[in-house]
Amino acid sequence: MTKLLIISGSPAKDGSTETLLFKIADSFCQSIGDESIERDLFRLNEWQIIPCQSCAQIPDEKYCFFEDIKSLYEKVAEADCILFGSPIYFDSVSAQSKLFIDRCNCMRPPDFDKTNKEHSFIKKLDRKRPGAIVLVGGDNAWFEGARRTIAGFFKWIEVVNVGHLTYQSTDFNLKASVVSDTDKLDEARILGEKLAEEVRGLK
Repeated sequence: MTKLLIISGSPAKDGSTETLLFKIADSFCQSIGDESIERDLFRLNEWQIIPCQSCAQIPDEKYCFFEDIKSLYEKVAEADCILFGSPIYFDSVSAQSKLFIDRCNCMRPPDFDKTNKEHSFIKKLDRKRPGAIVLVGGDNAWFEGARRTIAGFFKWIEVVNVGHLTYQSTDFNLKASVVSDTDKLDEARILGEKLAEEVRGLK
């Protein structure tokens, strides 16, 4: 079974961020074919996420000392493909996105005993998976800050960034304005197909 995880950092349910995430996901699922797919959507805005407390300790066998997003950690670890979308807020990701990303720090805890010659952090996830990024902003949005944040997060959790989509909305009062942008939706479809190719190559 192929496991697809969709993470939405947007507070706008079914807005442009989620529209593009779903378009990529639909294309991915269709391209995978008859194989059964477990498709999970996590809207971070619906979670009460405790900010990272900088515990400076390794949480033993757990991903974190706090249990509030335990099931989401498990989905991240099990996923064969991950999609992450966020609106642009002050040249970076949304608060919801950043809270979650910060809490994933212990998915690679510090190597205090220096047992890992390659890195000063311990890899808890032992396989790479493909993923993609969706970013939505306004006319003057600067996407690079948010892209770097999510791309760095992907590297931390062993996800290879296959591609990213950016969309600039010209009307903040029009929800999900991307539905009328056929070129952008086609980009999303193509990206979904590309992700499916990557997953099939790993099977």
